[in-house]
Amino acid sequence: MRHSAECGCRGPLTVAGRRTWDESDVRIRPNKRGSRPRTKDRPAHEDAVVGRIVTVDRGRYTAVVDEDTARERTVIAARARELRRTPVVAGDFVGLVGDVSGEPDTLARLVRVEERRTLLRRSADDTDPVERVVVANADQLVIVVAAANPEPRTGFIDRALVAAYDAGIAPLLCVTKADLRDPEVLLANYRHLELPVIVSRTADEDVVGVHASSDEGRTAMLDAEALDQLRGYLDGSVSVLLGHSGVGKSTMVNALTGSHRATGGVNAVTGRGRHTSSSALALKLHDAAPGSWIIDTPGIRSFGLAHVDPNRILAAFPDLEPGIAECDRRCKHDDRAVDCGLDTWVASGRAGDSGPARLASLRRLLGSEVRQQVKELGTQ
Repeated sequence: MRHSAECGCRGPLTVAGRRTWDESDVRIRPNKRGSRPRTKDRPAHEDAVVGRIVTVDRGRYTAVVDEDTARERTVIAARARELRRTPVVAGDFVGLVGDVSGEPDTLARLVRVEERRTLLRRSADDTDPVERVVVANADQLVIVVAAANPEPRTGFIDRALVAAYDAGIAPLLCVTKADLRDPEVLLANYRHLELPVIVSRTADEDVVGVHASSDEGRTAMLDAEALDQLRGYLDGSVSVLLGHSGVGKSTMVNALTGSHRATGGVNAVTGRGRHTSSSALALKLHDAAPGSWIIDTPGIRSFGLAHVDPNRILAAFPDLEPGIAECDRRCKHDDRAVDCGLDTWVASGRAGDSGPARLASLRRLLGSEVRQQVKELGTQ
């Protein structure tokens, strides 16, 4: 059927065999997301309750609200959509709205991450440009290594120290299983640093912790003296424990907090610890001042520093840093550097007996060819 310009029928009109259109032919589809106009303005949530994140598990955030009061409670929350790209980690202070009663089967909404005092970060390796936030608002980093089983690695300790200094967090070194091997050779690398060290030399009649089965190796044990020393450093602070699996972090946490974190031994074949903690967890230090928390982190096997500027890495070696005063300003201080002042500084003995080993460790962090390429690409 052909419509004429004068007919009242709906549909395309034809004039001389050509179709024409008017406003009656417009079809408006309803907006599936609703008719409310979009806006970038978000509510301020001034009535939000502030809580401390203690753990994160599969999209659910556990926070302690009204800490150290008679109303203290644990609240489970889901993250608001506008925060989907904001990392939220153990130690964060967050704003919560909705049902913050903490009753069973209730769910609050996490709408804000408060300003952080400190932020401990790492990358998967030195070539990975993606930063991974480990914990927030920590005052102290406890680097836990075993004197043996698993073998201690100075490279890991150095990396952890760099990350701590870069984040403005005070480091502390704790050596477990010192009854298996004297840790003096290991500790000689850090004599020139103002680094507190706690060594646990286990005695059979005076220990804290449990043994794993003999075929899996042994978990770390803490003697009473070492435990008291460690408690003195932790009291009144938020401390994060960092170390490889099998060095005894969870055993320490159990002894200091009265919790029951799973503990495990060391694989007899690989010499590596078995993972017993799958997520970071903040726990209150037992019989301590308010605000005393321990954050136990999963055992890690790599601690990348791709996010740290090379100049800040050098600052984490205060026993070597004065040696760069005689360097050319273009000197990169790595193993390809010519006439580097660090060589003269170490050769003169001013870095101590451990100077050569410390310089080699620094240059391993600075001199990775791939790392330099990543840095150069980032400045183009």
